[in-house]
Amino acid sequence: MLARRARPMLRRGTNHGAGRPATERRRLPPARRYSRRMSRFEIGAWIVGAVLLFWIVGAYNRLVGLRNAILRGFDPIDAAVVERRALLEQQIDAAAGVLVHAAQRLEALRAANRQLEAARTHARARPGAKGAITSLRLAEEILAEARARVPMATVTGSEIAALGARIAEHDTALEFARRQFNAAVLEYNAAVRQLPTRLVASLFGFSTAATL
Repeated sequence: MLARRARPMLRRGTNHGAGRPATERRRLPPARRYSRRMSRFEIGAWIVGAVLLFWIVGAYNRLVGLRNAILRGFDPIDAAVVERRALLEQQIDAAAGVLVHAAQRLEALRAANRQLEAARTHARARPGAKGAITSLRLAEEILAEARARVPMATVTGSEIAALGARIAEHDTALEFARRQFNAAVLEYNAAVRQLPTRLVASLFGFSTAATL
């Protein structure tokens, strides 16, 4: 009798897919492929969100810094106005006995000087507010007109002349401080109006300021 041909026995644990192509064996299930794509999308979204957050924080801090520069720029203006106001009061009192014919003009000058003090106090509380700075500028213009109507140059006397010289020094200091303040305001306003910083300014309530 012929011996029966032995059939190869399959061992347990044998890889039934050994004969399949490598690409077919490594193919992931659809659910796992979708999960991997979603994770990459989420990582990209987190990166974009982090970059956007850092930019918003940087733009906000820049606007705060520029607004603080306006507040610091008002300090020398405030000091010059206060000191000049006291000197003008002394000058008016000294000239009152000499400029008898200009008594009404002297009183108008005194009133304008006090009006400027009230405007300064209001602007001091809110140096970045348009209304407060506009009021201060108008009060300064009214004071300048009132000073021009009083003929202080014709008054003789060392006290009045010395006061006039000191007032002129404070006028110069005030003008310099005003230029510095206006430069800070213009830089701040440019940042507020600039895109895309304007979006951050609108979001956090930053508005343009007024020059003096």
